Amino acid sequence: MDRIFFGDNQFFGINHMSEEKARQQMMRFQDINAIADTLHAAYSAGVPGFMCTTHERMIELTQIIRREPEKWAGLRFYPGMPYAHKYANAVTELGPFEALKQFLPSGGLLDAALRGSKALITRDVESIITLLVDAEMKAFEGLETPIVFLQNVVTDLVLGLGYHDAFAIFSEHVKKRYKAEPGFFTMNLPMLLPALDAVGVKNPIICANVNKIAFRMSGGIEAYREATTQRPARVIAMSVLASGAVPAREAIEWVVNEPYVESILFGASSRGNIENTVSLIREADAKRLTAA
Repeated sequence: MDRIFFGDNQFFGINHMSEEKARQQMMRFQDINAIADTLHAAYSAGVPGFMCTTHERMIELTQIIRREPEKWAGLRFYPGMPYAHKYANAVTELGPFEALKQFLPSGGLLDAALRGSKALITRDVESIITLLVDAEMKAFEGLETPIVFLQNVVTDLVLGLGYHDAFAIFSEHVKKRYKAEPGFFTMNLPMLLPALDAVGVKNPIICANVNKIAFRMSGGIEAYREATTQRPARVIAMSVLASGAVPAREAIEWVVNEPYVESILFGASSRGNIENTVSLIREADAKRLTAA
């Protein structure tokens, strides 16, 4: 698994601390080429792993990348799904049937449609889950996707409903159909780990908030440490800077010393910030290894 991942929040004006900064970012990245240039800055800084949603802009981006394979050699996508707003907007604009045709995989339209019909008739949860994954993965055909993530909106909803078998269904489908590892975004790592363990998902890949001030860490720092001591997990730390509440150097030096953190996910809007963040992570890693 990559040590550093680059994320896409900044491209869509997502900032949990500042609405003004979010607005500025949204304006800046209205042009898809601005997104491509920023992603290439991360790629050039030695971060070939791009963790993204399946937002329509990301579909545009994959088309740009396919046109210049030499420029993007080795780039890996780590898609998170489903992107709920996309489905709602498509149904509103196109109607349900055209929306379905737009999102279904080109190689299995009939099969997917039949599975979808069965799901509606029999309430077959497995069919619904696999249909949604196949629809979302359509955008990444021909691209490298080593890990496919379930977005936290769905992960935490399933967790709350107690239908933990859905995690196993998602996991097996991703492994068999896409030869990828399943991953899970969550806002509640301490609750998710035992749920995954109970349905046979061992040593899972979990992407969760991990930061020095426990910003959006359900249960707090000690709960994360205890949960990962009891059940092994490959944790990707996101929101490391707590949306800017913790200075970058201080935040990164703290998170690399959390023993359960295997990787760090960050977002940035400029080449300078990208290169600085990557440098800080590598410097902190080197210091930790020297101390050990």
